[in-house]
Amino acid sequence: MAEGKRRRPAGHSVLGTAGRRQIDCCNRQRLLPVRVTDLKRLMASALDATGIETAEISLAIVDDEEIAQLHEVWLGVPGPTDVITFDLSPPAGLARSTGSTDLSTHLAGEIVASGETAHREAGRYHWQPEHELAYYLVHGLLHLCGYDDHSPAERRAMRRRERQVMEDIGLPPPPRRLPRRRGKAASPSR
Repeated sequence: MAEGKRRRPAGHSVLGTAGRRQIDCCNRQRLLPVRVTDLKRLMASALDATGIETAEISLAIVDDEEIAQLHEVWLGVPGPTDVITFDLSPPAGLARSTGSTDLSTHLAGEIVASGETAHREAGRYHWQPEHELAYYLVHGLLHLCGYDDHSPAERRAMRRRERQVMEDIGLPPPPRRLPRRRGKAASPSR
């Protein structure tokens, strides 16, 4: 699972808002059937569970080929990964200068997840591909919230929070992750 910096892609349509939240979503893969409205609802519930009041979140569900391209371009790692998160929030100083009063509850970012990887990995963990994809989206959201998984202690804290959010939104907790093969995923330092 990876995170990086990226500008919002051109031509991304606004598909919905919830309160002071804007959640855009597109599905650019064909293997895993997904409903955009369900993904937007899931993200709104996850935002509730994390206490985020205002957000601009873009979700993109892609295939392994597309996420592999992003993985190589933005993180310098060849091959596909499960999810990449791009933090688009303004720097704290910029937010203060524009009059933003509560930086802790406003997020802006893009979460790109591979439906193809979710379909494949769900079999590995013996649960539904839709739950695996939801797990990727929750993981990406937690990266936007400041969680990291670089060290064992950070990873344990993030996994606990992932389980809690999944439970809070009415989904089963993710199964324990099997050890990754070297070179499968990367998370750049901030």
